[in-house]
Amino acid sequence: MQTIRITTSQNIDIDYELAGVGERILARLIDYAVFIVILIVGFIFAGIIGKIDSNVAIIVLIAIYATLYVFYDLVCETLMNGQSIGKRVMKIKVISLDGGRPSFSQYLLRWLFRIVDFTLTSGICALITVAVSDKSQRVGDMVAGTSLIKTNPRTQINNLVFTPAPDTYEPVFKEVTLLNDRDITLIHEVISNYFKSGNNMLVYNMAERLKEHLSVTIPPGMNSMQFLQTLIKDYSHIIAQADAL
Repeated sequence: MQTIRITTSQNIDIDYELAGVGERILARLIDYAVFIVILIVGFIFAGIIGKIDSNVAIIVLIAIYATLYVFYDLVCETLMNGQSIGKRVMKIKVISLDGGRPSFSQYLLRWLFRIVDFTLTSGICALITVAVSDKSQRVGDMVAGTSLIKTNPRTQINNLVFTPAPDTYEPVFKEVTLLNDRDITLIHEVISNYFKSGNNMLVYNMAERLKEHLSVTIPPGMNSMQFLQTLIKDYSHIIAQADAL
């Protein structure tokens, strides 16, 4: 069972289980099934349209279907936080190797290199590279700096490893000492849920509660996500310094 350790921008190490070849294939088959359903619906519409003798409309339907097929992965992964319908069913997703949500350019690179991984090699290239690479990456993942993981991290919330910041780091919010380990793990859980769901209200609500609890003001230019990340970094640094005394 292959795993990958991601060190997030919050200085936290999280172990994820990499998606296997079988899970990738099943996810793809589910996506193909979606297109079969779309194709059937398209034939039904084509039959209805055919009765009114509209060849132009049929051509338009074919063009729409072809466009959906070509851009399906890129659009889904961009809008569904690294997942297609098949990936969501299989509970796997694309993640950047820096622990964050992949950028559009990363999704675009993965999509462009489908030509190498699938089109030109009938999927053989993807199967081989995923099977032999340390991080279960196809060529598109290697170029984009991404990998495919299971959505549930192997590291449980109470076993998180907080990597200390450098000794020269100066905490931004010294009031963070009012928090405890449980509070910090809860903050991390909110951030993790955001990366899974894309619901930024989770981050905003947590930030507002912490600002009130700590009686602090976020500096200009710092958003709610950066505020939470900074709290975690400040806390891990202060705790590490205290343990070293």
